[in-house]
Amino acid sequence: VQLQASGGGLVQAGGSLRLSCVASGMIFRINDMGWYLQTPGKQRELVATITRDGTTSYADSVKGRFTISRDNAKNTVYLQLNSLKPEDTAVYYCNGNIDPTIVLRGINYWGKGTLVTVSS
Repeated sequence: VQLQASGGGLVQAGGSLRLSCVASGMIFRINDMGWYLQTPGKQRELVATITRDGTTSYADSVKGRFTISRDNAKNTVYLQLNSLKPEDTAVYYCNGNIDPTIVLRGINYWGKGTLVTVSS
């Protein structure tokens, strides 16, 4: 199983980006998916999660600005980033809790990350 994130880039403060993350490989079922961010010298921290049926949760710092969504048919999770701030600058990683087979279940996979840079 591989998760491939894309959509990062350089944007001015107040701008928007849309991140995508596609899961591929041996996949029986994708459970929760999420986005995390990491800045230099700090631990990876949760941004948003979404269950298979679409229930979402967000870090307080992004509520009202970021929106997580998913397309189960495409094995894809998205993160819409609006009203970006310089402090949102980070590498964003997608995460998926995946059942590769009907027997092998609940494995956590990470994408390689995509860099979001917000200039002031």
